Amino acid sequence: MIDVPQTRSNRFSRLPARVRLEDTVTSCDTEPVPDPEGGRDTDRDFLIRYGFGL
Repeated sequence: MIDVPQTRSNRFSRLPARVRLEDTVTSCDTEPVPDPEGGRDTDRDFLIRYGFGL
């Protein structure tokens, strides 16, 4: 029979090796995010659609 408290104490008796901060930061080249409005003036489009309701 396995002694559960003994197994837990053995498992957590040592800390893992330290990780340097430089190793935790990712660095990768990124590209600019595309314009979600596609270059359109959405405020003007809204006014044309709904602002001139006659």
